[in-house]
Amino acid sequence: MSARPATVKAHVPHPALPGADWADCYELQIPKLDISAIAAARAMLGRFPLWVRLLLRLRDAVTGPFGLRSTRSHQADGLQKIGFFPIVSQSDNQIVLGFDDRHLDFRVVIDVRDDDEGRRLVDATTLVRRKILLGRIYIAVIAPFHRLIVATMLADFGKRIRVISSPPSP
Repeated sequence: MSARPATVKAHVPHPALPGADWADCYELQIPKLDISAIAAARAMLGRFPLWVRLLLRLRDAVTGPFGLRSTRSHQADGLQKIGFFPIVSQSDNQIVLGFDDRHLDFRVVIDVRDDDEGRRLVDATTLVRRKILLGRIYIAVIAPFHRLIVATMLADFGKRIRVISSPPSP
């Protein structure tokens, strides 16, 4: 069981954002635990490390003059959230988070599932529909940071869940 998430092909079109024109997906094998998608999403996205919070502040400062919503603006929406991501839909095995902005629509989908080989997997899929040129530029600039953040957050989740699921030492 690898502690690092694997990059896998994102399933598009995806029902969470049928018009998505950019997507990525990371998959992590976890111990066979009864964990819901919302619990996995809270563990991964409920609190960002300091370096991610600093990157998000920088993002907000740079994109604000272009009229894009800040991560803090989502706090005032009155919607149920995980981190700053509004919950779009949820079931035991999948949660969809995201929002629409003038430059792009964004969804993050967390799936918890068993595969045909008896493994327990957590998938983190990001879907984006770029609406205007600014959305295309934005994704091109943030994609390397996005990939690093998602892979790190999923790997950290995997480490924490392995500690929880490990039998106590004698």
